[in-house]
Amino acid sequence: MNQAKSGSGTGAGQDNPSPLIDARIDELGDWRGEMLARIRSLVKEADPDVVEEWKWRGVPVWSHAGMICTGETYKKIVKVTFAKGASLDDPAGLFNSSLEGNTRRAIDFHEGDSIDDKAFTALVRAAAELNMS
Repeated sequence: MNQAKSGSGTGAGQDNPSPLIDARIDELGDWRGEMLARIRSLVKEADPDVVEEWKWRGVPVWSHAGMICTGETYKKIVKVTFAKGASLDDPAGLFNSSLEGNTRRAIDFHEGDSIDDKAFTALVRAAAELNMS
């Protein structure tokens, strides 16, 4: 069963952050909203037990036994940051940002970019498995 939990910083006291994520996707109204919606869909497909959270005044977070990744939106990018990305194998070379740290890794998506669905879902699954190990 998919279950959503409230994350810190929901601000509205909502028990279900999913409507807040829906609203963020809708309010963006451009390629960033479409990209965030696609990322969200792939995360849920990769891990049906993922928990959606809303943290830091407006960042969608996906967790399973700990944080898997975040979906941040900026003016020119949608950034997916994997909390333990430095510990994940990335044979497809998706990580293209935050490469210098010892913990996190990120993927910056720009307008017109496509997602390698198979490689992305493999990263999400690996992150969930790492959290559960």
